[in-house]
Amino acid sequence: MEGILPLFKPAGLTSHDCVFKLRKILKTKKVGHTGTLDPDVTGVLPICIGKATKVAEYITDAGKAYEGEVTIGFSTTTEDASGEVVEKKNVDRTILREEIQKVLDSLTGEIEQTPPMFSAVKVGGVRLYEYARKGIEVERPSRMVTIYSIELLDDRTEFSGETIRFRFRVSCSKGTYIRTLAVMIGERLGYPAHMSNLIRIQSAAFTLEDCLTFEEVEKLMETGEISTVLRPLETALSYLPKLQINDKVAEKVKNGAVLPIPEHLKTTNGPIIAETADGLALAIYAKHPSKPDLLKPVKVLRNE
Repeated sequence: MEGILPLFKPAGLTSHDCVFKLRKILKTKKVGHTGTLDPDVTGVLPICIGKATKVAEYITDAGKAYEGEVTIGFSTTTEDASGEVVEKKNVDRTILREEIQKVLDSLTGEIEQTPPMFSAVKVGGVRLYEYARKGIEVERPSRMVTIYSIELLDDRTEFSGETIRFRFRVSCSKGTYIRTLAVMIGERLGYPAHMSNLIRIQSAAFTLEDCLTFEEVEKLMETGEISTVLRPLETALSYLPKLQINDKVAEKVKNGAVLPIPEHLKTTNGPIIAETADGLALAIYAKHPSKPDLLKPVKVLRNE
C-alpha cells in the first residue's frame, strides 16, 4: 500500500493517535503524519503510507490554512479553550470592525512568535509541554513565521459585551501557532485573549473537501477500494519546482547521480523534483554544497 490519505482529524485525538488507529485499520505499519495538530483541533491531516512516508516532511514544510475563533476577555494557560484561566479583563468598550481589521493587517507578513509552553517545541531536548505539566516555565526561543493573509469572517461593524468572539481565516507558513496568533490579536486590542476554536482547512495541496473520516476509511478497506482514494506521493510535491528527465538520465537518478543545474533552475534554492516525462517523481535534489553548477540528490524516491 502506497500513497497519501487526506484524513479529517476529529477532536480529542492527537496526530499520533490517528497514525496508531490507521495502522490497525489499514493493516500496515508504515504510516506517518505530516505535522502535529493539537487534540482539540479538527481538519486536514495528510497521512503518508508506505513509500509516501519519504515525502512527509515536504507536506509539513508547505503552507497551511485555518479557520479559527478568538475570544477576547480572558487568556488561558494553553492559549486555547482547554486551559485554565490566567487573566481576565472584561471588554469595557465597543470595538469597531475597523480596529480589528487594522490589527489583522498589522499581523500580516513576517512576524515574531514565542511558542506557547503547552507545545511540542523542544528546549534542552525536552518538549515544552513536559515542562508545563510539571509547572516549570522555561525560556522559549522566538521564531519568525509568515502570515500570508488573515480574513475576518464576521459581518458585524461593532463588537461589544464582557467577552467578544469572532472568527477568522488565516493562511500561514509552517511553524505558525494560531493559538499564539489569537493571543497577539487580543494584546493589540488591549485585552487578554485565547483561541476558542480551530479547524485546519488546508495543508499543502490537500483541502477539507479531499478528506475522509475514519469511518469512511474503514468501509473502503472492507470493500477493497482503499487504493482508489490514496493520492500519489507526487501530490505532496506539486508546489516544488520540477526537472524533467529522459529515460537515460532516469536510470542515473535512481542510482543517486549528481546532475547539472539547468538554466531555468539556477535561481532556485530549495528542493527540486526530478521527474519523468509522465510526471513520476524519482528523486528530490538540491544545489550541491560545494559545486555550484551541480544538483545533489537529497532523497531517492523510486529506484525500481
